[in-house]
Amino acid sequence: MANRHRGEIEAELGGVKRRLVLTLGALAELEAAFGADDLVALAERFGSGRFRSRDLIRVIGAGLRGAGEAISDDDVARFDAPDGAAGFARTVVALLAATFGEADARPRQAAEQPG
Repeated sequence: MANRHRGEIEAELGGVKRRLVLTLGALAELEAAFGADDLVALAERFGSGRFRSRDLIRVIGAGLRGAGEAISDDDVARFDAPDGAAGFARTVVALLAATFGEADARPRQAAEQPG
């Protein structure tokens, strides 16, 4: 069962209920994959709300690996999901919201946080 307080979500992918979480390692993987300099740049990229199919595969793959699955992006690309592409997009949006927060899906820079 997914623990939302730890940033975990659950989604049906490939006909199986799976747990996903973007750990620091998974976030570092995504920074490298998307050429983002830091978490703020990564969150800004996701904040646009525009995802390519490859983006969905990478985020879902990183989330599954963050939860402990030994799985490649090629394996993820072969999955099906309820409601097809829309189901994959909802999974990514839910995972990003669980990671970065519901109201503001991008982390604040240390300088912006009250001291």
